[in-house]
Amino acid sequence: MKQPVVLLFFLCGFISTSQNLVLNPSFEDFYDCPRDMSLFHRNVKKWTNPNNGTTDYFNSCSDKMGFQNFNGYQKARTGNGYAGIYIYFKKNYREYVQGSLKSTLKRGNKYQVKFHISLAENSRYALKELGIMMTSKKANFKSNTNINAKLIAKHHPSLAFRPTFSKEFYDNDKEWIEVSFTYTAEGFENYFAIGNFNTNSNTKKSKARQTKYESFSYYYIDDVSIEPLEKEDIKEIEENIEEPIIKVNEVYTFKNVLFEFDKAELLDVSKEELNQLYNHLSKNSNLSIEIYGHTDNVGLDKRNKELSKQRAKSVADYLISQGLNVSKIKSFGFGSSQPISDNETEEGRQLNRRVEFKLIE
Repeated sequence: MKQPVVLLFFLCGFISTSQNLVLNPSFEDFYDCPRDMSLFHRNVKKWTNPNNGTTDYFNSCSDKMGFQNFNGYQKARTGNGYAGIYIYFKKNYREYVQGSLKSTLKRGNKYQVKFHISLAENSRYALKELGIMMTSKKANFKSNTNINAKLIAKHHPSLAFRPTFSKEFYDNDKEWIEVSFTYTAEGFENYFAIGNFNTNSNTKKSKARQTKYESFSYYYIDDVSIEPLEKEDIKEIEENIEEPIIKVNEVYTFKNVLFEFDKAELLDVSKEELNQLYNHLSKNSNLSIEIYGHTDNVGLDKRNKELSKQRAKSVADYLISQGLNVSKIKSFGFGSSQPISDNETEEGRQLNRRVEFKLIE
């Protein structure tokens, strides 16, 4: 079965001069070096999560989230960065990577889809099937379980699903494995997501090894490409950013306002979201805003209270530096006194480390 694929790539070398339509295909462009788990959607440019799964970003710049990491060891296939996703876990928990295309795929045209995966060493299971979901708009499912793309595609004209099949299980935890297939476009495709779209009961798996860890399958992913089999004129997509609807007297949590560990200086990735909020405030001069800083319960209460105040003030100071009247904003720090999740788990502590805001008329 491998020979026709090799021949296809050989012919493509003459037809196309590597017209990869995937933006940031190797995860090399990022806002900040990943310091912890679950920061893929905040750190990697042009990539997001299509559901509430907490996809990971790895980069050699990080000690904790580098080539040696919590699920094993793997060098990037190219460059310094790659992603990591749970594609099999209890209660149908799933993670995906959602990428953006330079231009909309052309209806009826064929495209070669490729990405590279490597099984993380701590995985108990290896899988033999992944899939790709194509969409006209960014997907944003409000669950952290598997996306039933096959079923949704039957009822949604702007969503397509293409599964991949392999005779052998993807069980190599040393080398990168290429996953490749041909996709015929419907003509609406601007975004795509890669992962396991099946439920646990419908997932074919093989026991890769005995481990002390829970029953899961975790894969690293790198070097994603979607290339036309015939040369195309590329007309880049103009992304329209919709201004969010923000209601008065409701508390909102910033998604991308981030800080280094135990510090209060804003990271660069935070500024895009704050600029959007400032634009909203400048258009609605009757509004005032309150900023609330929170921490988890790790460390001394006094330090947590101080740090939460400093972080809230950093947000306030940034908005003031953009032109917001100082009389229109107040900041408060609550330390760890108002948790929204369990502090016994890392996921819970991450949710508790947050900055919130409320608009007031």
